[in-house]
Amino acid sequence: MQHRMKTHMMTKEKIEYLLNRTTTCSIATLNADGTPYVTPMHHIFHNGYIYMHGLPKGTKIDNIKANPRVSITAYEMDSLLLDPKGNACDTNTKYQSVIISGVAAIITEVDYKREILMEIVKKYTPQLSDTVLPENMVAGTAVIKVQILDITGKYYG
Repeated sequence: MQHRMKTHMMTKEKIEYLLNRTTTCSIATLNADGTPYVTPMHHIFHNGYIYMHGLPKGTKIDNIKANPRVSITAYEMDSLLLDPKGNACDTNTKYQSVIISGVAAIITEVDYKREILMEIVKKYTPQLSDTVLPENMVAGTAVIKVQILDITGKYYG
């Protein structure tokens, strides 16, 4: 276990708070040749799952279909903590971060997709939360659901 995980572990409540307030995360999938592929995404943490949305085709979707195991990270950097004596090597960072290991699936059921897309609208554009999503937009959007297998959070500062 990393040193900071021993001394600066976030509680479940703080992890969930970070996931709910951050606007982006990165999802790592594996390419067919085994190399990692990392994509920045908008996300929501809803009912114990991470959800993301995007185009229904592309490398990320192909990778999830071939191997659904993923890793997600979300973080906030607050500020640099400069050493009072000016030693560059003793500069630190005030931050919070969450790392998730999970299994991703592409949601195909239309009503479920619509429900999750509305939750995404509520987070990112709450002023539009009473809007009805067009059927073609719901049908043409990929919604990724990540079942969380392991989740850790740490902070400093």
